[in-house]
Amino acid sequence: MQNDITLFSELCDTLFEAETNQPVANPIPTSELYQQLDLSLNSNGVIDEDLKTILKGIIKSTPKTASKSFFNQLFGGRIGKAALGDLLAVMFNNSMYTYKVAGPHVGIEKQVIHNICELAGYSIDSDGTFAPGGSMSNMMALIMARDFKNASIRAEGLSQSMTLYTSRESHYSISKNAALTGIGRNQVRLVNTNNKGEMLAEHLDELIQKDLIDGHIPFFVNSTAGTTVLGAFDNNEAISKICKIHNLWLHVDGAYCGGVIFSKKHKHLIKGLEHSDSFSVNAHKMLGTPLSCSIIVTQHKEQLHHSFSNEADYLYQTDGDDFNLGKTSLQCGRRNDALKIWTLWKSVGTSGLEKIVNKQFKMAQIARDYINNHKDYTLYSFEDSISVCFNYKSISANKLCTTLYKNSELMVGFGNFNNQEFIRMVTINTLIEKQDVFHFFDILEASAEAIC
Repeated sequence: MQNDITLFSELCDTLFEAETNQPVANPIPTSELYQQLDLSLNSNGVIDEDLKTILKGIIKSTPKTASKSFFNQLFGGRIGKAALGDLLAVMFNNSMYTYKVAGPHVGIEKQVIHNICELAGYSIDSDGTFAPGGSMSNMMALIMARDFKNASIRAEGLSQSMTLYTSRESHYSISKNAALTGIGRNQVRLVNTNNKGEMLAEHLDELIQKDLIDGHIPFFVNSTAGTTVLGAFDNNEAISKICKIHNLWLHVDGAYCGGVIFSKKHKHLIKGLEHSDSFSVNAHKMLGTPLSCSIIVTQHKEQLHHSFSNEADYLYQTDGDDFNLGKTSLQCGRRNDALKIWTLWKSVGTSGLEKIVNKQFKMAQIARDYINNHKDYTLYSFEDSISVCFNYKSISANKLCTTLYKNSELMVGFGNFNNQEFIRMVTINTLIEKQDVFHFFDILEASAEAIC
């Protein structure tokens, strides 16, 4: 094992060098992938030196999500103390379903959950768990809401049409989860949004009332804290009032931007969160931990247990339910995702996480200021968002982003809102500074000139 640790350290040095010297890897066409890299699995293994050579080739060709040229997804960068926690989790190799096999790591997870609940404004007896990702967090919220509306569903299954509500700009997992949980995609009602992509509470109420008249059972509303394209925040206060009138479960999907709960300056964007029934946040996004680190909390501790517990004498053999986390989880075997957010949080404190979040908004404002000060740009996004959406001259966003990627210059994606396509630059990368934002535009403009 010591030899493997030494090899790992050497491979990390190769990765760090590649991130510096070639921050955007040369993409391998899918048609050439198996010719350029030896990915084969054979009867006989390879000797260590050959394996090292193969791994270094893979490192050089892998997209560099921690480089300062990565603006493509809703994650990016690398924070040392968070990576340390993830590496330790690999070495410990504990599963988080019982205290017997996880030991103090159960306490670590429970502490993170407790603090998230507190920041969300939830009551002291709230609870939560870690999920494999934001999509699964949303699924857990939907299942709790379904069972909260009709406790017999777990045993008897669905017998009536149940409807749920989410904005047209929400994450695709809402409809996907409706299909997976037996609700059905056709029972998902898409609520209209304003010109910023924020859910219109008035239209939500109209849809609910119509479904009630038509004999459906409304049960769940999904509010978004940071829509995937524009980074918009739904109005939780207005939505929660409607949910209360109709007795619907309100879930706030904060996978993208729920991290604003750490920021005194930006927490107003998620105002009214305390009125929700459940809330999810991805620490691997705004908080910069390695993938994946998804947390869901709820004000209904008993519902979390009711929806996900199942007795298993061969597994739960010691300690009480509060420390046997498998009884509140979607999974049985589950890796220790809590340790990486705990090591980061422990090392920098809540104030340090606040600085991380605030910096992302600062970088986004620097980008918007640059765009507004240069006549060849058109800005489509707005303040209070870390998604900076724009076009340059009359060049197709798709074409420009693809050219930048194929030429190994920048990794940035494109999006669409109201039938308008644009470049979507995300300033969530924890490593970028002001000069990196300016460098982004320099590279983009040079590439655009070559296209013209």
